[in-house]
Amino acid sequence: MSFNKDFRVAIVGGGICGLACAVYLLRAGIHVDLFESASRFKEIGAGVELGPNAVRALDFLGLTEAILAHASPSKPETRPFRFISALAGHQFIHDYETLPEDLGLGIHRPAFIDALAGLIDPSIIHFNKRCVSVTKHDDPGRGASIIHFADGTTVEAEVVLGADGIRSTVRRTVTEQHDATRVVFTRTVAYRAMLPLEDILQAGVQIDFSRWPHNLVGVNKHIIIFPIKNGKIINFVIFYTDKSIPEGTEIPGSQWVTSASTQELLEAFDDCGPEVKKILSLIEKPSKWAIHSVDPPLEKFSRGSVALIGDAAHGMCPHLGAGVGQGLEDVRVICELLTHP
Repeated sequence: MSFNKDFRVAIVGGGICGLACAVYLLRAGIHVDLFESASRFKEIGAGVELGPNAVRALDFLGLTEAILAHASPSKPETRPFRFISALAGHQFIHDYETLPEDLGLGIHRPAFIDALAGLIDPSIIHFNKRCVSVTKHDDPGRGASIIHFADGTTVEAEVVLGADGIRSTVRRTVTEQHDATRVVFTRTVAYRAMLPLEDILQAGVQIDFSRWPHNLVGVNKHIIIFPIKNGKIINFVIFYTDKSIPEGTEIPGSQWVTSASTQELLEAFDDCGPEVKKILSLIEKPSKWAIHSVDPPLEKFSRGSVALIGDAAHGMCPHLGAGVGQGLEDVRVICELLTHP
């Protein structure tokens, strides 16, 4: 393979942002290697909602067609949220107008990963490579950074992109601080699940979730609902905030993702109306995510030739798909910079 630039790019992290960046840079003729800590791509999660800016970023990156081949529906569409009370009566609260050009997309997160991974030469993907640190080369004339991995190996690259998530190791190189001083529990947990539309209808739920995204709004709680797979599967992200918990940094070693029960859901939403309780009764084994953010925000996202993208740079609450959306915008910006003549 011939390359158009005289530098190498090492991407740490094989999530959506890392893969999207690798695809674009490879197509532009840049020498790229991607390092993933897991033994294979195994994105955890359910559905992801992409807003208009994220869809525009995909268009710029030339990824829309490949993503749509794995998505249902097979084209972006206007997706205005409908806000409905989660309390008894389920009063309609609000929706909003969207412009024709403001298109969104809902997609199963693992399908998103599969679509991107299928566009990359497997020879540049390196699994079981957990980054433990990034240092500057001893020879300043080399202009390279050295990535150190848990297995004792190292790799040199002129540019290092940290796409290694909210628990980023690369971020320590940029901020020169330990992760725990930046990663904060938001006091919010998210229960995630997917249900067949057929099961929801059979349970007698009267709200139609097959077409538009919904937000069922309660007190210190809300449920984000949107269809994927042509409306046959409905994705649920159920948020509950406990404001009695003091804000603070994460305790090292604690688990961020655990299993929950139907009973736990029903108890957390016991003040809600019958439609909500019908839905929650159908969810047997939701995953429970402790939502963290990078706070306070970073003063900078790069140091020398090491830069951060996605959650490594600005981990945030996942409302409206903001995390992946802003991450794709990061990818667009960094790709424009690295491919500039």
